[in-house]
Amino acid sequence: MKRNPVKMLATLGQSLWLDNITRELLSSGTLRRYIDEFSVTGLTSNPTIFHKAMKDSTAYDDAIGKLAERGKSGEDLFFELAIEDLTQAADLLRPIFDRTCGVDGWVSLEVSPLLAHDAKTTLTVAKDLHARSGRSNLFIKIPGTKEGVPAIEEATFAGVPINVTLLFSREQYLEAADAYLRGIERRIAAGLTPDVASVASMFISRWDAAVMGDVPDALSNQLGIAIGKRTYKAYRDLMASPRWQRAFNCGARPQRLLMASTGTKDPKASDVLYIERLAAPLTINTMPEGTLKAFADHAEIGPLLPADGGDCEAVLAEYAKAGVDIDALALRLQDEGAASFVKSWNTLIEAIASKTAALSAAS
Repeated sequence: MKRNPVKMLATLGQSLWLDNITRELLSSGTLRRYIDEFSVTGLTSNPTIFHKAMKDSTAYDDAIGKLAERGKSGEDLFFELAIEDLTQAADLLRPIFDRTCGVDGWVSLEVSPLLAHDAKTTLTVAKDLHARSGRSNLFIKIPGTKEGVPAIEEATFAGVPINVTLLFSREQYLEAADAYLRGIERRIAAGLTPDVASVASMFISRWDAAVMGDVPDALSNQLGIAIGKRTYKAYRDLMASPRWQRAFNCGARPQRLLMASTGTKDPKASDVLYIERLAAPLTINTMPEGTLKAFADHAEIGPLLPADGGDCEAVLAEYAKAGVDIDALALRLQDEGAASFVKSWNTLIEAIASKTAALSAAS
């Protein structure tokens, strides 16, 4: 009998989430099928995903026209569309959310990437978007930039579940995790329930894309996995620390580590490289639709990530010898990631404005 990779991943204790959302994905029943057949237990989105979903599709035309007639435009119109999609997805995933007591069954909506360096407004928008969704299983995504860290703490203290995005290194992860825990500790001190969920999203494949062609062939496509291992060790160490366990004893839950950007960028590498090599309990792997299908078709799950990081430091030392400054590259990747989301955001808003004008002229 053929082994089922998606079932194996769940058995090993790692959740499989889809990194995509489109209106067709919902209306065609495809997301429902992925939940049933591929054990998908959550969904993530970002500005680039929504831009791709809307730019060449007519599926949003009726909704855009109706919202424009109500005076909606720009960012406000976009969030109406996004919340409509994500609440439908949240409802599909709600049985999983209930069955797992809120561990799985989540969807994610990102605040405007234009706010990546504005903590005060990020907090205000995060609270508003979560309230507008009316869904307890919807994460608000806040970037783990230097300016985003205070917003993570404040949003957690306010009871808003946060998906911390754009994390590229162990150090960036630790800052985000500390901000989350401070928010939880403040809730405990204030006599509030500490049961506020969060995930911390580590971006993996962009590391290897960044050094492609600049390191010896023997080091190809190993950097992202080494960073994942290093961060997983930090995650396991935090979960075992007295500070986190005190919070757990008061009713808090772990901020789970999420492996993001796990679609393979190198056409010469396995299309399921980052799924096979990053399996670990109490974590999540969110993958693009193509990677999900490939994974279900032919993946072979490798050994679980070692709690002690395994060979990650030795591998990273080899990259250092090859001239890769890991700390500097982590900062560059985070800055580039934020800039990429801003570009996609601006293009998305422009596309919505153009489509609104065209629909208005046609009517």
